[in-house]
Amino acid sequence: MKTRSSFLRSVVPALGVALAFSLSPQLMAQGRVDIGSLEFDELPSPDLGGTKNKSFKPKDWLEVEAGLTVPAMNREQEATGFVDKIVVKWYVAVKEKASGRVMLLTKDITHLNIPVDEEVFTSVYLSPNTLKRLTGNDRAGKSSVEVVALEVLVNGVKVGEETSKMKSGWWNSPNLGRGDRFPLLSKAETPFKMYWWDRYAEIEEER
Repeated sequence: MKTRSSFLRSVVPALGVALAFSLSPQLMAQGRVDIGSLEFDELPSPDLGGTKNKSFKPKDWLEVEAGLTVPAMNREQEATGFVDKIVVKWYVAVKEKASGRVMLLTKDITHLNIPVDEEVFTSVYLSPNTLKRLTGNDRAGKSSVEVVALEVLVNGVKVGEETSKMKSGWWNSPNLGRGDRFPLLSKAETPFKMYWWDRYAEIEEER
């Protein structure tokens, strides 16, 4: 009968070999994306002007952004200085005032032509009406949400993640409410689409 120590001595090396073979060459070649802290900002609806100005009282949008620095992950990217495409998966948990339940809002944003080793920003937005419907408040701010996280994928492989608090994977909790009543928006889906253009990673717009 094997003792616990002899069992571990026999199993651990085998596990190491199995793990080594389970890591595909593609996964082993992936670099890690450097992700900055998640920053919150309240942005009033912009007055864009037009053929006829109309008076209105700007309401607050809630923006969450993070800086990303993406390394070259193959020789082609080293040569061109660009990564063709990354996917940023956003998770935002907001407590719905009407039900008292914490709702999970999600958004996948595909960024194109990302410069290698240069910080660019990714962001997601809650509109004034979505904020008010969820929280009952016209004012936006960090206190409007419970927790925010993002994952970064290249070729379907996760190469980085960040969360404002709590442990990784909190967004998989079955206790979170889900639905499409409260959309998260990319920058390209907001009035801020043309603002601060060179700060943000280019977005592949949905068709």
